[in-house]
Amino acid sequence: MILQIKKLTDTAKIPERGSSMAAGYDLFADIKDEVIIKPHTTFMVGTGVAVAIPEGYFGGIYARSGLSAKEGLRPANCTGVVDADYRGEIKVALHNDSEEKRTIAPGQKIAQMVVSPFLSVEFSQVEELDDTDRGEGGFGSTGKM
Repeated sequence: MILQIKKLTDTAKIPERGSSMAAGYDLFADIKDEVIIKPHTTFMVGTGVAVAIPEGYFGGIYARSGLSAKEGLRPANCTGVVDADYRGEIKVALHNDSEEKRTIAPGQKIAQMVVSPFLSVEFSQVEELDDTDRGEGGFGSTGKM
């Protein structure tokens, strides 16, 4: 699949995969100066790129494992969604879960995007749902013996 991508600034970087089998494409901070993210706060970081995702797909924005594990930085909404009809700049709301100030540098890898298909559904309201062995068992119910 080939995605159309538009650089919105001269400093923007095209997303890159870390290896040939990586599912995610690294997104880069397109900022002029370093940004300090205080503990337990969120800062919106632009990437300087816009993409045309095909109908039937979406771009999932996920944390980079190293950045989240080592620095405590992750997308504030945990997983962002870039819809197929969105043509604006991809931005990442980075949240600092740590107790320390964290610095984001221009061009730094801040998140990753995975392009995935999805199913479009319609909802049919009913009075009752079919029965299953689990029934209404909620959080943690399937781990019981």
